[in-house]
Amino acid sequence: MIWDNNEDIRLIECANNKRTIQHYLNECREERRPYVFVTDTMTIKPLRRLLVPVSMLEEETYKAEICTYLARKTGAHIILLLANDYGSHAKQNVNRIVTHINAVAEQSGEQISYEIAQARKDSFSLIQEASERQRDFQHDLLILTASREYGLDDILFGPPERKAIQRALVPVMLVNPRADLFSLCD
Repeated sequence: MIWDNNEDIRLIECANNKRTIQHYLNECREERRPYVFVTDTMTIKPLRRLLVPVSMLEEETYKAEICTYLARKTGAHIILLLANDYGSHAKQNVNRIVTHINAVAEQSGEQISYEIAQARKDSFSLIQEASERQRDFQHDLLILTASREYGLDDILFGPPERKAIQRALVPVMLVNPRADLFSLCD
């Protein structure tokens, strides 16, 4: 796998229970590199399809570098799941990611395969939809943005990324959304 023996990506192997997953989420709050959760209930397959939900939040564009990097290294197809929002922010974020993918492809001379899929739900429920539609997209990795801050609902009910990890059938990669903490070498 791309993350085995890769110092640019942290691998977290753990049991699929909320206490353990939350422990690692808390531990990774200051992590500078992307981190991949692999629980004991997930199936690890070669990366052929990457699911990248894109919401209205500005930090979603940080996933452009990650998905492009992984697609180049593995030849995987990128599925950008566009939130079904009334405003244009999610669409603008998808356009920024596509611009990045195309620029890297042009610069490197490589083909990077991607598609844009329309989500049924809005930005607030997008992570839930991505974890529910795993069989629809048949992806091998789900790439999410970690919560910036935990609000009261996250403290009481758990952050959406923890719930997605618990439901996931495949590994889940999290990208820290704070620009000052983000890095990935290519």
